[in-house]
Amino acid sequence: MSRVLHLLGAAAPPVLHFPVVVASAQARGWTVCVGLTPTAADWLGDELEALAELTGHPVKSRCRRPGERDSWPPADVALLAPATLNSVNSVALGLTPSWPIGYAVEALGRRAPLAVMPCLKDTMAAHPQFDRSVRTLRDAGAHVLLGLGEFVPHASRQAPPYPWETALGALDTM
Repeated sequence: MSRVLHLLGAAAPPVLHFPVVVASAQARGWTVCVGLTPTAADWLGDELEALAELTGHPVKSRCRRPGERDSWPPADVALLAPATLNSVNSVALGLTPSWPIGYAVEALGRRAPLAVMPCLKDTMAAHPQFDRSVRTLRDAGAHVLLGLGEFVPHASRQAPPYPWETALGALDTM
């Protein structure tokens, strides 16, 4: 029986690689369900149906309606990646502006396994709230993939490839 990954993405360029990331996670033995912020869903608009086919589950970007059943199996782990400055701060502050961010907030409250890999420029990471938010997430039990060997904030014109394989590898130890 495979493990279940809830892959949650915010609107940062690496979200455009979700089809490849899903396939890579599946090759590692994960059953994957995809949740996207509304903007990320818009960016992947043409690929949402293909992602649903690839995963065998609907792509979520909105809350369920009252009385609507959850169509996803329960997660063994959730990964919020890419996580923008807004999404990192929102989760740390308990704000729920979108379905995937609300999911991550709830995961913290349940003490469910949650990994967060930021994706932001060094100038955004220099904002004082970012460090506070990262500390809050770590103190609450989230595995924040930030630092050498994980995600390192970058100058906007010098962005290295997003370390998706590092994120997927970290899930194996959670």
